[in-house]
Amino acid sequence: MEEFFGDNGDYDEEAEEKRYYRRKRLLTVKSVISASLGAAITYGVYLGLLQMQLILHYDETYRDVKYGNMGLQDIDNKMLMGINVTPIVALLYTPVLIRFFGTKWMLFLSSGIYALFVSTNYWERYYTLVPSATVIGVMIVPFWASIGNYITRMAQKYYEFVNYKEENVREHRRVPRGASHRYIIIFQCIFYSFFHMSFVLSQFPMYFFLNKFLYSYNHTLCNVQQCGASIQHGILPGFNVTVLHSLPPSLSLIYVESALMGAALLSMLLILVLCGSAYRPTEEIDLRSIGWGNIFQLPFKHARDYRLRCLAPYFLYSGFEVLFACSGFALCYGVCSLGLEKLPYLITAYGLSASIFSWLGLSFLRLPRQVPIAGGAVLHACILIGLFFWSPKPKEQSQSSVLYLVAVLWGMGTALNKTGLSIIIGMFYEDKERQDFVFTIYHWMQAIAIFIVYLWSGLHMMAKLGIMLASALISVLSYLWMEHKISCKVPPRVPKIPAPRHKVKGYRYLEEDNSDESDSEGDESDKEESEKSGSEEEDNERELPVRERRRLKQHMVYEQAVEEE
Repeated sequence: MEEFFGDNGDYDEEAEEKRYYRRKRLLTVKSVISASLGAAITYGVYLGLLQMQLILHYDETYRDVKYGNMGLQDIDNKMLMGINVTPIVALLYTPVLIRFFGTKWMLFLSSGIYALFVSTNYWERYYTLVPSATVIGVMIVPFWASIGNYITRMAQKYYEFVNYKEENVREHRRVPRGASHRYIIIFQCIFYSFFHMSFVLSQFPMYFFLNKFLYSYNHTLCNVQQCGASIQHGILPGFNVTVLHSLPPSLSLIYVESALMGAALLSMLLILVLCGSAYRPTEEIDLRSIGWGNIFQLPFKHARDYRLRCLAPYFLYSGFEVLFACSGFALCYGVCSLGLEKLPYLITAYGLSASIFSWLGLSFLRLPRQVPIAGGAVLHACILIGLFFWSPKPKEQSQSSVLYLVAVLWGMGTALNKTGLSIIIGMFYEDKERQDFVFTIYHWMQAIAIFIVYLWSGLHMMAKLGIMLASALISVLSYLWMEHKISCKVPPRVPKIPAPRHKVKGYRYLEEDNSDESDSEGDESDKEESEKSGSEEEDNERELPVRERRRLKQHMVYEQAVEEE
């Protein structure tokens, strides 16, 4: 008994505490890497399947032979409309969904919706493709807002596990402002270095399957007369309506879609099993307890902050430039000059460049933040000015080196924009109570940009380049104006987060009548109340145990009822 209950002389409390928090730090890093890989695989599968689907459905022979009069192009148009138009209303429901399900579970459910979209491609019909594409549009903003919130919160948790000896961390008080900035910068760079690999993963169906069935550029570009800035209407006018020299077997398509479905399920498992929770259970309760009406209103109230208003042009531009790289530049410059078979190589160069140069976000640790944030838009503005005066010739393979160089430089600018915006939002809004609202505004503005790009698809290429250049310059000037106001110490108008309402149904320990209260706790609380009241009779009554006092009250109520009768 003495050996069992006695003090263990070999036990070192400080060493055990160090090992405990080291495990916590490793689990946090594992969660960040797992979430980054899961998001990269999910988006890679989604983009790859959508690209393969649109190429197959574009081919006239494929449509006529396999689908007849089903109207496959009309279904594709409705599907793209569902993906691009639905996110416009996402500002209304995204914070409610994140607060209701929690950050990690919202991320998991969103990846499940993308897997649902993959599964519907086994049976390509209007009633399968269009509803699944519409649900994808509904979940785009919640998916990205939960990712931004999750990575930022993990950086703050990592700071708490590193500085676990500090008094404010032990007592779960608010940490000093700017204390976790270093980890926010590092974790956002880790996330985007993994995520931008999704553009590389999305080209695997083209590399390993579809390229074997494509015609060479001499056939697909035989009627193309204009490329680049000289295109006057639409995308690739004159592009051949047949791009497949032979139809892919249906069984091979099933194999490819099954591989994509397996990858989507793998991303769901990564998020479900390896990602830890972003908040403690009590914090989740407090985040929901401010009231669903307040949760609905707070994104609109945060728009009164001049920092978000000044960053709004940058939010829009960050949506413009990614879609321009994947559609405008890749098709109107790359495919128009090199052929459709070179499209995966251009997108791969762009994705690899963005992934590698995402580590340039670490320059926030040494340089003023204006340099990396404004640097990406300035680099894109220089490229856009060059694209104004350059129209590559169709079927000219000698221009491939210039096109790959532009793709790499554009990827560098994308990396600076994406990491810079996520880092600066995490720096400005360190309070965990408002991060989901701010990331919702950021990615909702990107969704608005996606919708605008969807609308301008038929414009003159010079008009598209002009809009891109104007938005890049306006975003830089607006950001510099914001930095000027911050340097002048202009206070931002940040809305107040309501205090949690502790009288919540379903939580008995939050009620005034605490049935889980022990007799000793009841005696202590009753003695404090007796000191405030001054009567001796009440003091004697309050000294009774809790159960006796309740029984006495019930007896008094019963006697009063008997007397009234």
